[in-house]
Amino acid sequence: MTALHDLSVAFLAAELRAKKVSATELAQHFLARSQADTSGAFLSLNPEATLAQAKEADFQLAAGTAGPLAGVPMAHKDIFVTTDFPTTAGSKMLEGYRSPFDATVVRKLGVQPGGAGMVNVGKLNCDEFAMGSSNENSAYKSVTNPWDTSRVPGGSSGGSSAAVAARLVPAATGTDTGGSIRQPASFCGITGIKPTYGRASRYGMIAYASSLDQAGPMARTAEDCALMLSAMCGPDLDRDSTSLDVPAENFARDLNAPLDGLRIGVPKEFFGEGLAAGVRAAVDASLKEYEKLGAKLIPISLPRTELSIPVYYIIAPAEASSNLSRFDGVKFGHRTKDYTDLVSMYKRSRAEGFGEEVKRRIMTGAYVLSHGYYDAYYLQAQKIRRMISDDFQQAFQVCDVIAGPVAPTVAWKLGEKADDPVANYLADIFTLPASLAGLPGMSVPAGFGEEGMPVGLQLIGNYFKEAQLLNAAHRLQQATDFHLRQPGGTK
Repeated sequence: MTALHDLSVAFLAAELRAKKVSATELAQHFLARSQADTSGAFLSLNPEATLAQAKEADFQLAAGTAGPLAGVPMAHKDIFVTTDFPTTAGSKMLEGYRSPFDATVVRKLGVQPGGAGMVNVGKLNCDEFAMGSSNENSAYKSVTNPWDTSRVPGGSSGGSSAAVAARLVPAATGTDTGGSIRQPASFCGITGIKPTYGRASRYGMIAYASSLDQAGPMARTAEDCALMLSAMCGPDLDRDSTSLDVPAENFARDLNAPLDGLRIGVPKEFFGEGLAAGVRAAVDASLKEYEKLGAKLIPISLPRTELSIPVYYIIAPAEASSNLSRFDGVKFGHRTKDYTDLVSMYKRSRAEGFGEEVKRRIMTGAYVLSHGYYDAYYLQAQKIRRMISDDFQQAFQVCDVIAGPVAPTVAWKLGEKADDPVANYLADIFTLPASLAGLPGMSVPAGFGEEGMPVGLQLIGNYFKEAQLLNAAHRLQQATDFHLRQPGGTK
């Protein structure tokens, strides 16, 4: 008999509706696994709150008022505010903070009236304020990769990817600013999708870079991601000024559509120097599978790919320096106990509350926005951002989906890049362009590379083409079994 933690979101939802298992049983099972975990994936658990949610899900199932995913356990990245759990964004600045309200994504997925009915097991570790590519920037503890505990799980949603890969929860939420869903999904061998910017509400999602941050689901299969994304998305105009007035939709509607004639663009810039041989081999094998499924590979060019790194690391820190200015020890955040006046309180509170990477990005952002440098850096970066977006639109004239690697390498060793922030930044080169353009993108397990570590295939679609992306991922998963592999098993 298959263990409960090896079952998918879709299967568990069906079992719950068929009364073959209860939400309370599932909650108890996944709580036990999460409490025994030593990977650092969880920052907080609240068994009483989790079991109360499970009891409510069981009541809704019995009453016939349950949402489509009622009773299925999941966990939230600790960047979404929650009333039943602390929210820290992985930072000492928010240590112990309890929100008086739930983020819109939390509410839409949860057991609240009108929600999908999922049960929250806990809050997951992340790089501080979602700034990082390895989950080593968490103020509390690093997360280890379940495939090799000496390696990083990716970031910033490293706790989410590790928890799903290790079967601590069937699914989790993540956020993607420059690749923080796709890259950790790739490193941990799971599936994750970032929807079109504005599809999912940012209300209650602690801001890093407001024009880039976007919520998305992380699970083992494309089908599970489609079910969760359908619940997460939809307009939230009264609460989020960046929310799009686009109706919610069923992203699972096309999951078994044939791929005959699908045009897959393969950008030459994603296959140049610096791409690890094992990563390339896994991606190439997946592209060949697509050809077997009837898709056509089309060479394309995204000529400004390399510029995405300097553009992103000007725009994102600029927005971060503005967003994080609220954490001053007066209105929000940690307040130092040792100060003599208002200025010293600001300085000491921020020095104690923020980690090194956050300070680095705040200082970079303040510099590029300062008098005399705004035009030279920030304004120029915004112009190139538009050109990067134009590159994609030109490519989509000849293809339907763009495919390539998520990252140049597999997950690296813990501490390997700790003293070289630029090396960390370079790891985002393939995920940044889609983020800057606001396009939907996802990572799909594609095999294994160097040292037997997971490799993800990145799929990028045009605006509002999430259903097409998810179908392409689903059909690949029907033809391969990489999404079924788990740490400790045969690779």
